[in-house]
Amino acid sequence: MTQVLNRLFPSVFDNNFPGQPIALWVFYALTVLTLWRSWHHLTAPDGGAQSIATIPLDSYPAGAAATVIGIFALWGLSQLVIGLLYLMAAIRYRSLIPLFYLLMIAEYAVRMLIGGFKPVETAGTAPGAVGNLPLMALAAVMLVLCLIPRKSN
Repeated sequence: MTQVLNRLFPSVFDNNFPGQPIALWVFYALTVLTLWRSWHHLTAPDGGAQSIATIPLDSYPAGAAATVIGIFALWGLSQLVIGLLYLMAAIRYRSLIPLFYLLMIAEYAVRMLIGGFKPVETAGTAPGAVGNLPLMALAAVMLVLCLIPRKSN
């Protein structure tokens, strides 16, 4: 158990990643996905609210639609900060990747929980509605693979 905790909360932040290589490569892909999502929420005219999440902004009063778009842009900023932290870990501090997988799992779990208590009206199925659970499961598998040390040659 101590070894698992040391992998999750390393005392030294370095570029040593002793887990399974596939977990590292998947982390790179999830980092790119996070950065792309953040960029889209920040730069799309509708913040991705209607074009991706299918929120029917056209049926909202202009002020309400602008508020939703602003909230999506703020969400994009939060995703950008997370994505940049992931990028920093991917490039320079790989010892933090297990911790970031744990945080990713927590984020997706809480996102789904909030969606259950505070549903958002959509005209279709938003990608988050179908993608959150598989991404959380993928992150959980990758976390386990981070905790399994590589075999020495």
